Amino acid sequence: MSEIVNEAVVALNEKLSGADFGGTAKFDIAGEGSIMMDSTGARAGDEPADVTLTADVDTFRAILEGETNPTSAFMTGKLSVDGDMGMAMQLASALA
Repeated sequence: MSEIVNEAVVALNEKLSGADFGGTAKFDIAGEGSIMMDSTGARAGDEPADVTLTADVDTFRAILEGETNPTSAFMTGKLSVDGDMGMAMQLASALA
């Protein structure tokens, strides 16, 4: 597991704490690994999910740090979404 994934798990757990997020989501970070998110928080893993969001390291970091809006990243092709779009929007709200 990469250092980026480890750092992201910590940051995502802080952002998701107290958020009303049901279902499962996966962030697939190109060349680094995957992070699973559900109602219990975030953890490193690569399992089936309701929605999978894929981005490169720079885009993922920018979303996580609040420099890039996830919806904008999707609209500009920097973030791809596979699966439940409603779940992706719910996650985007939780990360904002």
